[in-house]
Amino acid sequence: MCFRRNLGVVERGSAWALVTGSALGIGRQYAEQLAKMGYNLYLVDILDDIVREAEILEHAHRVKCVAKVADLATIDAAEKLHAETVAEGYTFDVVINNAGIFSHCDILTTPAERIERIILLHDLTLSMMCRLYGEDMKRRGYGRILNMSSYSIWMPFPGLALYSASKAYVKSFTEAFAKELRGTGVSITAICPAGIATDLYGLSKRLQKFGTKTGILMKPSSCARRGLRAMFKRRRVVVPDWWYKLLIPICKYLPGFIIRPLRNFTMKWQK
Repeated sequence: MCFRRNLGVVERGSAWALVTGSALGIGRQYAEQLAKMGYNLYLVDILDDIVREAEILEHAHRVKCVAKVADLATIDAAEKLHAETVAEGYTFDVVINNAGIFSHCDILTTPAERIERIILLHDLTLSMMCRLYGEDMKRRGYGRILNMSSYSIWMPFPGLALYSASKAYVKSFTEAFAKELRGTGVSITAICPAGIATDLYGLSKRLQKFGTKTGILMKPSSCARRGLRAMFKRRRVVVPDWWYKLLIPICKYLPGFIIRPLRNFTMKWQK
């Protein structure tokens, strides 16, 4: 992994980055690549695996890694996390809001508790993380925030109503907040990746491997690299891979005779 002109690289151990949802997948790659760039890491995840991953990263990259097991899909999750990190003396130059929950269920078959958790995590917690850590960054005159949106915001298909709508909020919020931050030294970026070869969608390892070989799915490391590059370049919104940008109008206006069989095919992943 190489950033042009050492974009975003710091003296090893001189700055801190906070990454949520960092035990697996894209979040784990954000953590890995930031550690390579010299950042100490404060890693947050609902999975206990985050403790072991922090130890691995600390040993491999000679940076400090703090692991915190926490459920961020609660009303006051951001406030609690912010209060704890401030009390412990941490200041972050980079905040990556990566934690997410995927849902591929029709709304009427989605438990009410799951609807609540997805909206809390993707929208409320993310907004408050930006509000609280963004204010800290503005006070210091420097900071970078990266929010995970999704390509599905242009795909309001059956089964994706909740997920795509919650991620559409992330893009809209990020674009507007970025304009509010102009001239403060703080920037915020939203990345809208399409399919990524992770366990998030319930795909088998075989299908993930097939997807990356054919170009249908992107590797988590590639997504993380492009997201970080866009963040350090202060871009507001980025869609990885140029050809996905070309498909946006097609996705938005797909006719029903294509969507219906597509929905029937994807019903197997409803969970």
